Amino acid sequence: MDTGPHQSRAEAFHKERAALNDIVMQYAGQPVKRFFSLDGQVYRDGALSKKVKELLGLVASLVLRCDDCILYHIIECDKAGVTSAEVVEALSVGLVVGGSITIPHLRRALRAWDELQGEKVDSNHE
Repeated sequence: MDTGPHQSRAEAFHKERAALNDIVMQYAGQPVKRFFSLDGQVYRDGALSKKVKELLGLVASLVLRCDDCILYHIIECDKAGVTSAEVVEALSVGLVVGGSITIPHLRRALRAWDELQGEKVDSNHE
């Protein structure tokens, strides 16, 4: 993923994801459209908060070793107000469930989280 000189990993991810989703929707039939809709609906506040659901998504993505999903949930966790301590605890659960094979994904998850937190610090100093 080309992040360019002034584009963060999160921005590049969102741009690529939107472009790819546009392509998917050009070809999508009803089952794909329904799945995409369900995916969006399931993370809304309900008996569990969006924040908790994003952490659950993050853990599941770590265990499944899907870097795109991990990055998506890291970004959504940040938007939902998840703290660094909560991210680390959730990722610890994923590590225990998924085992040492998840360590490379854990590294990339925390790199993305660290970048997002750094962007906040940088924007607060401008």
